[in-house]
Amino acid sequence: MEFSICVLHTLKTGDLAETLTPQLSSLQGKKGLIGLGCKIRQPKSKRPSAESIQVDADASDGEEGDTEMTQQETAPVPAPSKKAKQPKECFLIKPKDIKEDAKKTRKRRKKKITDVLAKSEPKAGTPEDLQKLMKDYYSSHRSVIELEELNLPDSCFLKANDLTHSLSSYLKEICPKWVKLRKNHSEKKSVLMLIICSSAIRALELIRSMTAFRGDSKVMKLFAKHIKVQEQVKLLEKRVVHLGVGTPGRIKELIKQGSLTLNPLKFLIFDWNWRDQKMRRMMDIPEIRKEVFELLEMGVLSLCKSESLKLGLF
Repeated sequence: MEFSICVLHTLKTGDLAETLTPQLSSLQGKKGLIGLGCKIRQPKSKRPSAESIQVDADASDGEEGDTEMTQQETAPVPAPSKKAKQPKECFLIKPKDIKEDAKKTRKRRKKKITDVLAKSEPKAGTPEDLQKLMKDYYSSHRSVIELEELNLPDSCFLKANDLTHSLSSYLKEICPKWVKLRKNHSEKKSVLMLIICSSAIRALELIRSMTAFRGDSKVMKLFAKHIKVQEQVKLLEKRVVHLGVGTPGRIKELIKQGSLTLNPLKFLIFDWNWRDQKMRRMMDIPEIRKEVFELLEMGVLSLCKSESLKLGLF
């Protein structure tokens, strides 16, 4: 018969330890004893024993199987050691990537006419301004002699607007005998006065603002918006017109078709000082400026030199 005894209990009293010590040592020699484990502690009052007995015994009764006793020594649990402080996470801030554009030298932005005019004070147009623009426009494809032929005498120009006039007051100043002049006009396909502006909307504004001056005069809209060329041609052929207000592109087209003659024309007024939402004047817009100079070449300059036509800058 084999016995398995596991003694895992700690003996705390000194007297009981001395009593069981010889019995435990005699049990080690028996055949049926596999292992016996015991730990004897000396009391604090007595001198601690230098010997320690550790025997492991396991015994089992296979035939009877009635009782089974298991005792397990509770080993002293070591005190939990303080956890080592974990290192804190360190986040490195990556330097910002330097853009290549920053390394390159910035190009100077070309100043637009809008920026220049926005910072400058309003200045009334003068005949010299028109002369200078004509020279700049024609200098690239005309000789020096041809440029001199473009010069107009001062007698060709009416008094310029000093920014204090409305359109009606300005027209009354430059043409005090307008009523008599329009009564003597009876020729169709012509006008006595042309007012040139940059857009159809501006033309309508000018027509409304000249009510005090025109009186009973017949006024015609000479622009392309919502009005076909054929309709304007029929109106010019049908009735006598005293005033024409429009854009240089449409006026130039009517002259090409022969529906508008310039011989009876007495006054040609440019809407020179007005600025749009982008602070541009009429002659600051390249397309308008080009059409104006093309119109001047279609007989206007020759009439100015003959002093039958006067130019005005409103």
